Amino acid sequence: MVRLTEEQKQFYKDNGYILLKNLISEEELSRVIDKYDKLFKRKNQDTMENSWVGDNKNNRKTDNPRTVKGVHNLQHHHAVFGKLLYNDNILDALEDVMETENIMLHHTKAHFKPPEKGAAYPMHQDYPYFPYEKDSMVAVFIHLDAANPENGGLFVYPGSHKLGPLEDIGAKESNFHYVDQKRFPLEKATPVIADRGDIVIFSYLLVHGSSVNNSDRPRRMFLAQFHAADDKPIGDQRQQPGYGWMLRGANFEKDAAISKQYE
Repeated sequence: MVRLTEEQKQFYKDNGYILLKNLISEEELSRVIDKYDKLFKRKNQDTMENSWVGDNKNNRKTDNPRTVKGVHNLQHHHAVFGKLLYNDNILDALEDVMETENIMLHHTKAHFKPPEKGAAYPMHQDYPYFPYEKDSMVAVFIHLDAANPENGGLFVYPGSHKLGPLEDIGAKESNFHYVDQKRFPLEKATPVIADRGDIVIFSYLLVHGSSVNNSDRPRRMFLAQFHAADDKPIGDQRQQPGYGWMLRGANFEKDAAISKQYE
């Protein structure tokens, strides 16, 4: 059991993110990395599900050699990823951060930044992709490699989650979502220095992004996003496969809806 201290809980409330260590055993981490590498090798033989190709203007350009490769819904590709979602240490930490035991899966994805050509990703909030009424959505960012600014690590603006939803500049300029890069330049953001196996939990309102991978090391990550079971999406949203899995606690509103069918 891994419960957060009062100081850690307050750090998350103040900053909108927290870096945690030793939540995943070396044995489980090694299994995940092995299946992750084999999955991306299979995907590279065909077409990747998605990729971000960046440049200094944050636009997608096919002639740019830098890229970030992505796969969604990894629990549909191998059971090891689904088992990881039920890791009790991660769920304990989520329960403390989210202040609820009723934790529902939204989606999973993985991003791979190749050595020497991994693209930066502009500073953004996850909110525009899937806004929720109570803003309970959080991400669990699992580092499968040690990460720092040299190999395309995560950058954050601590406390930016308190600003609420920001203007979505990306929606005006491209098919992606990002905030005003002059207001939130990568150069002034705080780098998250992480070891292999470290986890960052952050609010979907936190302004975050990542740097270019200029190193000779890859930057592999697995990310899952969760929300409180009683939180509701705003507007029409296309739900990912696996959406709605209850990973801890209960979905009381779903129980009530089912009960009404039999009244």
